[in-house]
Amino acid sequence: VSLGNGPSGICLSYLLSGNIPYFKRGSLHPHPILQRKLEEAPDVSVLDQDLEYLSEGLEGRSHSPVALLFDTLQRPDTDFGGTAESVLTWWHETNRAIPHLVLGRNAPGGAWHSIEGSMVTLSRGEWMGLPDLPFKDWLKQKRRGLRNNRATAEDIAQYYQHYVMKKGLQKNFRCGTVVTSVRKVSAESISNHTQKDLLENSDSLWNFNEKSAEVFQVDGFFKTVKGDKEPFSIYAENVVLATGTYDSPTWLGVKGENLSYVHHQLSALEEAVKNSSIGIMSDPVLIVGAGLTAADAILFAHHCNIPVIHVFRRRVSDPGLIFNQLPKMMYPEYHKVHQMMKEQSAACAGPYECYVSLPEHHVLSFGKDKKCILQDKNGYQKVYKISMALVLTGSNPNLSFLPNNAIDLAIDSDQPVNPKRNPIDVDPFTYECTQEKGLYALGPLAGDNFVRFVQGGALAVASSLLKKANKNPP
Repeated sequence: VSLGNGPSGICLSYLLSGNIPYFKRGSLHPHPILQRKLEEAPDVSVLDQDLEYLSEGLEGRSHSPVALLFDTLQRPDTDFGGTAESVLTWWHETNRAIPHLVLGRNAPGGAWHSIEGSMVTLSRGEWMGLPDLPFKDWLKQKRRGLRNNRATAEDIAQYYQHYVMKKGLQKNFRCGTVVTSVRKVSAESISNHTQKDLLENSDSLWNFNEKSAEVFQVDGFFKTVKGDKEPFSIYAENVVLATGTYDSPTWLGVKGENLSYVHHQLSALEEAVKNSSIGIMSDPVLIVGAGLTAADAILFAHHCNIPVIHVFRRRVSDPGLIFNQLPKMMYPEYHKVHQMMKEQSAACAGPYECYVSLPEHHVLSFGKDKKCILQDKNGYQKVYKISMALVLTGSNPNLSFLPNNAIDLAIDSDQPVNPKRNPIDVDPFTYECTQEKGLYALGPLAGDNFVRFVQGGALAVASSLLKKANKNPP
């Protein structure tokens, strides 16, 4: 059972449905050592080879060796601006399919359905694609091109839904499901009739391996068309956590943060503009944060001529700031925000109207009168009257369905799971949790934060599950 139907869950479902990648004969990979390794066993699928051996020595923009491997097999020279074709060919081998379910709250595509549709992705469009159906080919069918090599969130959400249909994966997906609990139970305590909730005619799915003394019980509910909640329980030997990190926005933890004018999602600003509750003549909008979501909010407000006060803790020149890591040519709009942050501090009026940048500041409190108290690095306090506040400082995964919020599974088991600072501790070549056998983690939960790199994790999980199920060729 895979929890989460975003790109990680979709890619895993494709691999578990008997779609097996092989090295395409006659193709040439620009990495000569990898090419030589691939030529050593051309008749053995990549899933059945030693992933640690294949990925050894690869370098790139991910810390995961398997993520780099699968990415470079699909997009061999993409980091150098090349467009070389994938060196993989896909074979459909039904005897190697592993019965599975992918559970998700929304339509296939996960959080991509919650992002404002016109937002342009950070990654290049072709990096958003899934195996054996290039994103740009799909976009061509829609008679559309990529703006500046990038795609909108709406395009991506549609592409993921299309992918599931085109690859015939719908039967594995159960949308509108909310998982409330995952725990280990003894296999003996399960009677077969409890399995019927999510299944119409897949009886064979639940013939457990006799050796399993314990299995996972996954509880939750279906949201029906009428809005009712129908409970279900599923039992599985293996559970894959692929729920992403979009669930709960990070709070600052300051006084007044729960007041009605303080929001934690960009959509609140869009909504306020749409229903004209803020406009050109309003008091400024306070935007807290220095990541891409905060930048998107600034661009949106700037476009609507809404005044902005922008507060963030770091220095503008801090190398850890995402803007200092993005090539200017490819990201002109984010470069513009960075320029505004540099040139328009409260200390000196710059060329941009309706925008004030307050680097190295933080929020002390929000008042009921919509007055916000800020403090700078020297301890000086300033009061601003604002119309609304947007706290856009990242988000955390919601793992409340796991014992102790999955803290015991994290690399630092004293701290909550966090995709950037404290991901779930997994084996790098199987993505199985080191603390809980049979439980796997994919995507941001395992520290892979880009669509192009979550797919290697799916390859590792599929390879591990095939070995467990003994569905490997001799």
